[in-house]
Amino acid sequence: MSTATGRRWEPIAFGVALVLTFLILVGLGTVGPVDKADDPAPTAGADRPEWMRPLRDGEKPPQFVLFTFDGAGSHPHWARILPLAEKSDAHVTGFLTGIYLLPESRREEYHAPGHGPGRAAISFGGSDDEVAVRIEDLNAAIDAGHELGTHFNGHFCQGNEPSAASWTAAQWESELDQFFTFVADAATHGLRLDRESIKGSRTPCLEGRFAAFAPVLAEQGLTYDSSRTSDGIAWPRREKGLWEFRVPIVRVPALDLRKVVMQDYDLWYALNGAEEDPSRDEEFTSVTLDTYRAAYQAAKNTNRAPLTVGTHFNDWSGGAFSRATERFMADVCVRDDTVCTTYSRVVEWMELQDPAVLDRFRDMPPAQVG
Repeated sequence: MSTATGRRWEPIAFGVALVLTFLILVGLGTVGPVDKADDPAPTAGADRPEWMRPLRDGEKPPQFVLFTFDGAGSHPHWARILPLAEKSDAHVTGFLTGIYLLPESRREEYHAPGHGPGRAAISFGGSDDEVAVRIEDLNAAIDAGHELGTHFNGHFCQGNEPSAASWTAAQWESELDQFFTFVADAATHGLRLDRESIKGSRTPCLEGRFAAFAPVLAEQGLTYDSSRTSDGIAWPRREKGLWEFRVPIVRVPALDLRKVVMQDYDLWYALNGAEEDPSRDEEFTSVTLDTYRAAYQAAKNTNRAPLTVGTHFNDWSGGAFSRATERFMADVCVRDDTVCTTYSRVVEWMELQDPAVLDRFRDMPPAQVG
């Protein structure tokens, strides 16, 4: 991520019946429920929802919303998000910090690139009991169809050198290998997360040289990344073997349309320098919610690019930004033509599309607020 607003913290095929159905339904225009009597093919259900199909002639994409949570280690936050997501028909992506699976008593097992053993810019997993609760939360998320990617480990950002911003490919490989080691170790304690299901990443503070880390991710089987920004809301593109879902920089209505990276910490920093001020907590919730709604409407009205909502499992400003995210989820995920899902599901959807059809949307200008 750019540091202009301060430091960031942080898984021939449809059959003849479906083809015939597709031909019958060409030109209907909008995303909507399919009459089961006319569609005997298994296109719907938990594994293949109705929208998971090629676009019909003249049809717009669903408005995808990608709720993301960096760190993904907080029990109180999972306890709120899991029932809310179920009620809202939403699936989310947690970018898991590897050392949250490592008890404090074993911190020396982590060796950050360029740093001594046991050093990190954030806390480790706490007690054995706290790690056990975290594993239960992650299993519950997995069982509910949510996705987990990697947020790597030590969260070394610019100013805490050597940081992710300067790591070499070899250092990124070490960091990712250690993440997978911690996941494998947690599996021996009950975590139902295997290496093959981890398909995406977000780097600490959105930092790091893409040319250094992208080939490492692709070589290790990851298929997407969400560590770079875009001016406005843009469609993902394949770069260096990865689908790159960029975090949008959007105009914030309450800041006279000043542009800010649409992540909770960046918004907080832009609003008051990321200072705790209880008198402004509700204001910040309102400002953030208005920003999310404006970005959603901008994309839905124009290029329909997937909207990444970048957040953390933190209670900054009295939980102001968590409340905004949760209210936004409850608001938009139940709307027609809106799909709140995971990155891997959007990748699956994109790979079903006629490239020429998808390019017509991808080549539209990024959606802008205001």
